[in-house]
Amino acid sequence: MSDAAQPTAAEVRAAAEAVKTALDRHLAAVERRSGEEDPAVYDAFNELAAAAEAYDELLYDRYDEVTPFEIPGEDTLPPYTGPEEPSALSVLIRRDYAVAEPQRLMAQARRVEAADEDAPGAGASGTVHGALGLLFGEFEPDEIASRHKEFGLEEGDSTLWVTAADESAEPGEWLEAPFEQVDPERVVCRFDVSAVFDEEFDDGDDDEDEGEDGEADLPDLDEDLDTDLDEDGESARLEADR
Repeated sequence: MSDAAQPTAAEVRAAAEAVKTALDRHLAAVERRSGEEDPAVYDAFNELAAAAEAYDELLYDRYDEVTPFEIPGEDTLPPYTGPEEPSALSVLIRRDYAVAEPQRLMAQARRVEAADEDAPGAGASGTVHGALGLLFGEFEPDEIASRHKEFGLEEGDSTLWVTAADESAEPGEWLEAPFEQVDPERVVCRFDVSAVFDEEFDDGDDDEDEGEDGEADLPDLDEDLDTDLDEDGESARLEADR
């Protein structure tokens, strides 16, 4: 930031005083709270967060310093304001993957290609994007999520939002832009999975790897990657996997 755009020392000091005032108001609201969802506490919390964020930004711009406080980000959902008895729901899901093993991915796609007479033209399984089209066209997203290692994929972040609506959308109404009209205030619940939460689940990693539904129960493709089976063999193997 240029010197001309930097806040003054007085502005930083005023922002610090605003944090102190907001802190006192938040404590007073907590001490007088009338219940678990007291709106006064909620308002005081938001005022304190806004004051702390403003101070943090000015402090950094003026002195290149930061505070030790974690300020709630803008992705925090606002309070729910949708219908108390929704008559329709939308479930929005995003799952990210990395293509960790392209050869494994294409080997699985070749199995689909060999077993499906209606599969796209020959050779679609020979490229990563073609293999992805084959696999996501053949398997449900939930099945790919549960068997992603078989398909040479590595899980990234995922999120699921359940949103309430007054009525169901018309057929085909939102297909061109499925996520553009999401109203955060109508999100009933949200579930996030991310690598940033890994430390919370370290204790369960061993169980997941060795459990009944773990990777040990899935077919091992390593020995099949360079082996061409006849069509009947491919079909039988595919049905057994599914």
